[in-house]
Amino acid sequence: MTQELIDLRNCIEEGRYADALSIVDDLEGMSKKGILRNIRSFLVRMIIHLIKNQIEQRLTNSWAASISDSIIEIQDLNLQDNKVSHYLKPDEWESILVKALETAIRQASAEVLNGKLSPYQLSERVDRIQIIAISQQFLALTYEHSDETLPAIIDEYLTQLPGGENWKEGRQ
Repeated sequence: MTQELIDLRNCIEEGRYADALSIVDDLEGMSKKGILRNIRSFLVRMIIHLIKNQIEQRLTNSWAASISDSIIEIQDLNLQDNKVSHYLKPDEWESILVKALETAIRQASAEVLNGKLSPYQLSERVDRIQIIAISQQFLALTYEHSDETLPAIIDEYLTQLPGGENWKEGRQ
């Protein structure tokens, strides 16, 4: 990106504004790609813990914190600098979630049931439709609630997961 900024400066100084605008477009694209990569990373993290919850039918403080933190980070990353627009609209998540789920299954196999399942075995057990649906519910919250109220709302949704009531009452 440093070279692009140098080129941008040179274009502006030389009055080559069309070239400068082209570089700005490239920089915007690189920025968006980086943001989407970060969002995907938090999606994978969230889904790993949703998989663990689904398979083990329990919810730990660590898993709840990871799910919650991931959603909060996604909300922050997805909100553009103008604080009004989003990089990803609510109807654009499904294909990203499907890809993130496949990545998460492989990573989760090392943790689910103390790593006793291969990625192939875990893949057969995961209810993909349910994981995608829960993920979409959590992501929808990021559009509906402010960053101040979102954590408490997430906690309420977490209580609806398997083992969520026990987690809420401190009986993990």
